Amino acid sequence: MSPIRILIADDHAIVRDGLRALLERQQGMTVVAEAGDGSKALEMAATHEPDVAILDVAMPGLNGIEAARRILASNPRIGIVMLSMHMDESYVLRSFKAGAKGYLLKDGPREDIPAAVRAAAAGRPFVAGRIAELLQEEHVRELSLRGLEDSYDLLTARERELFQLLIEGKSNKEAATQLGVSTTTIETHRANILRKLSLHSTADLILYAVRKRLITPSL
Repeated sequence: MSPIRILIADDHAIVRDGLRALLERQQGMTVVAEAGDGSKALEMAATHEPDVAILDVAMPGLNGIEAARRILASNPRIGIVMLSMHMDESYVLRSFKAGAKGYLLKDGPREDIPAAVRAAAAGRPFVAGRIAELLQEEHVRELSLRGLEDSYDLLTARERELFQLLIEGKSNKEAATQLGVSTTTIETHRANILRKLSLHSTADLILYAVRKRLITPSL
């Protein structure tokens, strides 16, 4: 039986080296090409026609999600496994919408990597650990059903206004005055925002805003 031929694309050489060492210790796997950015990944995929491509989500020039989309447009036989530092519903949903078979976290269990490669080579999805838990969360299921990619898109215009005021440190009373509504209305909107974003406190909102790059953390 022919070995699974693998392309690794990540902009950090140390990550590529680690993945190559891990995968080539597996029976029936061989790394046939490496790339340090998304554009090079496209070139290597066309040249080597691997069975599986492991793509870092965040690469210079062309990100991994767009690279996956273009690779599959040219060769839908290639199984794509995304690799990321970020457990963010937007990255995960966009990756699967682009055609990826799996999504792995860089700090996840090492054994998930060969398992994901085998699944992708066989045309099967691979979702494990924290990513599997994320996909089961109510707000992520709602995003998927509605064809959205980011939980922020679940908020109404008014909820987004309040969201901005809350992450700026405004109290419920201050927000009520600024928006011209009662504090009871603000409390209702705030509860809806937390529910839609699967958060629990204003501190969680601020961390969410930083993660989504809606605000820049102060140094």
